[in-house]
Amino acid sequence: MDQNSKKVLSTEQGEELLKTLKTRFEQHKNRHKNIEWAKVLAKLSTHPEKLWSLNEMEISGGEPDVVGYDQKTEEYIFYDCAPESPKGRRSTCYDYEALESRKEHKPANNAIDMANAMGIEILTEEQYRELQQLGAFDLKTSSWLQTPAEIRAHGGAIFGDRRYDHVFMYHNGAQSYYAARAFRGSLRV
Repeated sequence: MDQNSKKVLSTEQGEELLKTLKTRFEQHKNRHKNIEWAKVLAKLSTHPEKLWSLNEMEISGGEPDVVGYDQKTEEYIFYDCAPESPKGRRSTCYDYEALESRKEHKPANNAIDMANAMGIEILTEEQYRELQQLGAFDLKTSSWLQTPAEIRAHGGAIFGDRRYDHVFMYHNGAQSYYAARAFRGSLRV
C-alpha cells in the first residue's frame, strides 16, 4: 500500500487548497488549453491522497498547476509552476546515496526522498523542457531532474535552468547542493 494513501487534508485545508488551485488555474489558462476546472475538481474529489500531495507541493513553494491531460490513462498532470525552484526544497543533494557520501556539511535532506515522501515524481528532462514551453522558469535558480541510471552510476546527477532565454541541462556531482537548487515535481490525478 502506498504510504501516502492514508494522508488526507482536513476539510478546511482541502477547501483552501482547492480555492488556490482554481485561482491559479484561471490565471494561467495557457498552461491547460481545452481543460475544464470542473473536470479537474471532480477527479481531485475522488483522490484525497492526491490532494494531500498537491498540498505538499504548495506549502513547499511549488505552485502546482495543471499542465496537461493524458488521454490513455485519463489523468490530469500537475507540475510545479513556481517561477523559481521551490524554496522549501532547496539546498538538497540528489539522493540518499549522495547524502550519505558527504563526509561533512551534509544538507538536511535529498531530492529523491523528499519527492517520494510528498507522493510526487521529480521532473524528467523532457518534462522540464515541456514546462519551459509554458513560461520562463528557473531564471535565477536551478532544478534537479530525474537522472538516468548510467549517469548516476558514475556519481553524477542532472539539473536544468533557463538563462539567456535558453533552457540548459547540466551535470553535477549528486552529492552537491546549492541554496538556489531544489527540484520540481509532477503528479498525475
